[in-house]
Amino acid sequence: MQRARCYLSGERAVVLELEPPVSLSSQQRIWGLSARLTGRPEVTEVIPGMNNITVVLSDPQQHALDAIEWLQGWWETSEALELETRDIAIPVVYGGDSGLDLAEVARHSGLTPQQVVEAHAAGRYTVYFIGFQPGFPYLAGLDERLHTPRRAEPRLVVPAGSVGIGGSQTGVYPLAAPGGWQLIGRTDIALFTPQQQPPTFLRPGDRVRFVPQKEGIC
Repeated sequence: MQRARCYLSGERAVVLELEPPVSLSSQQRIWGLSARLTGRPEVTEVIPGMNNITVVLSDPQQHALDAIEWLQGWWETSEALELETRDIAIPVVYGGDSGLDLAEVARHSGLTPQQVVEAHAAGRYTVYFIGFQPGFPYLAGLDERLHTPRRAEPRLVVPAGSVGIGGSQTGVYPLAAPGGWQLIGRTDIALFTPQQQPPTFLRPGDRVRFVPQKEGIC
């Protein structure tokens, strides 16, 4: 079993964090533990992340120290939860003004920009969790050749719909915001629409593939 450590975070939360590596099986156990904790009287909010879960306590003065023990115990007896999945295709214009860092990813990987696009589009990704921004999907399954460090200097504004690479992950910015991921393309699909229910286009467990559009590769 993957080792985990629990610790307090601030005044109201306790965190369970798994040792690497990140895997679908461990993420499914995080989903299962999240479902088990949701609705309990001592818990206000459950926030699943990638290889971690944060639990906000309703009465931290009473439960904080005990929470470390019971969260650890519940993890050890947790079971995998296979969420209902959907297959989602996201059209992407790669390179050019839509993907200003495509050349940098190509340089770092030793591939040509076209090969980067082909490798990225060939991937079959799983949404592990939604975070950072409303609707921002953290996707597992990126080809190891494309693993690229984040930019040394984040951009002040990353356009909505930008498809980026940050380390071993790829994702899509739902909203314009500062960001340091390497931008390789852009999609017109809206990933966050507050007027809709649910407001997020993707959800944990979804399977995602990217479909290159003809223009923009450089």
